[in-house]
Amino acid sequence: MKVKVSRKAHFNAAHRLFKPEWTDEKNTAVFGKCSNPNFHGHNYELIVSVIGEIDQQTGFVMDMKILKELIYEHVERAFDHKNLNVEVQEFKNLNPTAENISVVIYNKLRSKIALHLDLEITLFETSRNFVTYTGK
Repeated sequence: MKVKVSRKAHFNAAHRLFKPEWTDEKNTAVFGKCSNPNFHGHNYELIVSVIGEIDQQTGFVMDMKILKELIYEHVERAFDHKNLNVEVQEFKNLNPTAENISVVIYNKLRSKIALHLDLEITLFETSRNFVTYTGK
C-alpha cells in the first residue's frame, strides 16, 4: 500500500518571462505583462509530496522533519525574496516559468530523497494557476 505525504511551503520571488534572442515586441506578444523588463513578483505556494510504502519500523513514509529541512535548505533559502532571473543560477539560461521552476525544485530535491520513494512537486504561481511535476 502506497501513501502520499505532503509538506507545504512558500517563497516570494520576482521574475521575467522572456527569451533574450527575441525582440521586446515578440516577448510581449508571447508572455504579455509577464515579460515586463522591470520584472514582477509572485507569492509562490509549494507542495512537496513523497509517495511510498509505510515503513513498518517508524510508521512513516518519510520523516516530515527531514522533508521540512530539505525544502527549507534547497528551495526556500535558494528562491525566497530573490530575482530568479538574476540571482538563481538555474535560471541564468532557463526561462523561469512555473513549469521550469517546478522541474528545478524537483531536481534539487530528487537526489536528497530515497530513490524507492516517488516525488511530486506542485507549485502555485497564483491561487488559480499551478503546475504539478512528477519527474516523468
